[in-house]
Amino acid sequence: MAITVTATALPEVKLIEPKVFGDARGFFLESFNEREFAQKVGVDARFVQDNHSRSARGVLRGMHYQIQHAQGKLVRVVAGEVFDAVVDVRKRSPNFGKWVGFRLSAENHRQLWVPEGFAHGFLVLSETADFLYKTTDYWYPEHERCLAWDDPQVGVQWPIEGEPVMAEKDKAGKPLADAETYI
Repeated sequence: MAITVTATALPEVKLIEPKVFGDARGFFLESFNEREFAQKVGVDARFVQDNHSRSARGVLRGMHYQIQHAQGKLVRVVAGEVFDAVVDVRKRSPNFGKWVGFRLSAENHRQLWVPEGFAHGFLVLSETADFLYKTTDYWYPEHERCLAWDDPQVGVQWPIEGEPVMAEKDKAGKPLADAETYI
């Protein structure tokens, strides 16, 4: 896989940059290798579900997490560009309520490891974006929670002008002070 892994301001969240082999024909990259992921990210993840979403410019999805059946997510963009944000929602964490954000795109090939206990969302910056993510547990709608994308206590600095396009469930996200969190 030949990846470079960078710790972020939230140490459990990792920015992953795969080695890209390119020439006049195009490029090749290994998007996941279990052995190297475990060695370099330090996580022995078992992925059980792959998801693919396509969204238009200005769409904001998130900030999602599951309070039971917590999901670790390995996320990447295969077409377009997004601003990806992660918030620590583990009550006992020294980083509770803190966030990190990164631009992920088809051009930079970056991936982000989002462990269990973190809310996750993204904003589409390009005309459209195809977003892929592997999860360590299945989706259980009854356990899904949504953190308010614009909670001033958290203060995610979304690169957006105006209001994003959102699903009703995402518009109804709770501020961190009222959200159900991990212990």
